[in-house]
Amino acid sequence: MHKKKVAIAISGGVDSSVAACLLKEQGYDVFGLFMKNWEEKDSEGRCTTETDFQDAKAVCEKLDIPYYSVNFAKEYQENVFQSFIEELKEGYTPNPDILCNREIKFKVLFNKAMALGADFLATGHYCQVAKTDTGYQLKKGLDANKDQTYFLYTIKSEILEKVLFPIGHLEKKEVREIAKKNDLITHSKKDSTGICFIGKRNFQTFINQYIESTKGDFKTPEGKIVGKHMGHPFYTIGQRKGLAIGGPGEPWFVVDKDPKTNTVIVAQGEHHSALYAEMLIADNISWVGPEIKAPFKCAAKIRYRQTDTHCTIEKIENDQITVSFDNPQRAITPRQSIVFYHENICLGGAMIIKKLTPASIL
Repeated sequence: MHKKKVAIAISGGVDSSVAACLLKEQGYDVFGLFMKNWEEKDSEGRCTTETDFQDAKAVCEKLDIPYYSVNFAKEYQENVFQSFIEELKEGYTPNPDILCNREIKFKVLFNKAMALGADFLATGHYCQVAKTDTGYQLKKGLDANKDQTYFLYTIKSEILEKVLFPIGHLEKKEVREIAKKNDLITHSKKDSTGICFIGKRNFQTFINQYIESTKGDFKTPEGKIVGKHMGHPFYTIGQRKGLAIGGPGEPWFVVDKDPKTNTVIVAQGEHHSALYAEMLIADNISWVGPEIKAPFKCAAKIRYRQTDTHCTIEKIENDQITVSFDNPQRAITPRQSIVFYHENICLGGAMIIKKLTPASIL
């Protein structure tokens, strides 16, 4: 009987390592694909992805599966990173992880896997696939603390038909236990953090290589200058740390930005009214399965790790979606994503354009 062939996106981390291990145990014909999406050398001249590649290689050799390295640095630069930098310059807070999944993992890598004869592409994401009468749905991972559907809402049902998430039904601690039991070198490796494929580093120092820092004013919503900042791209709505605004009273928070004047608007107190809104408008709508028709009651997240919050999709018109929340939402941030859920199914999402205050609703 012909074994189904699966390409596993192997990153050198514990999640993809265990995903590969489970696929092999389940009898699939497995091969690894290690993506190189960022070309940069450290102070000693070594490629910064080399350690991850060596770990991925060790895992594949341990599991006795073939592996290949694929270089998508050009595609990542053109389709993810340049957009990320441009949006920062325009005053937004983009999410490169979502763009990377859409443009790289489930487009370029998916196509590469299929071209190499794979029946499925598998990844180490904490999510699941559910088959229904209307097609394939994206389902939350069992581990609520690790669920990654927020980053995957742009994936389409017809792609999901050929995608496997082997660890989606497991909790993180179980994944590490499986890795240890199978003597995989990655069993105690720390989770990767930071910007997708670029890693954890000082954000301002890194971004300064691409965006010139121009000092500007911190102003209150009333227009009073209360300090100087390093440049609006380095701040995001809801931010408290790193503002260095002195004086008495409660801590200061970023509540808005005006990139045209390089002004960052700040207010005191984490419950300041300027931080909250009950409605928003978003665009770039992407449904996993069938399109949702308004009005529609569901749940949503406006950032990763947020608890699902009840909302109503009030209107969908000209690729714009208007959403109202049962309770005011804190720090609604332009170009972050709002992702919609019905129970444990991810319906899709959209990119936030702006929050709506009572004055702008009228």
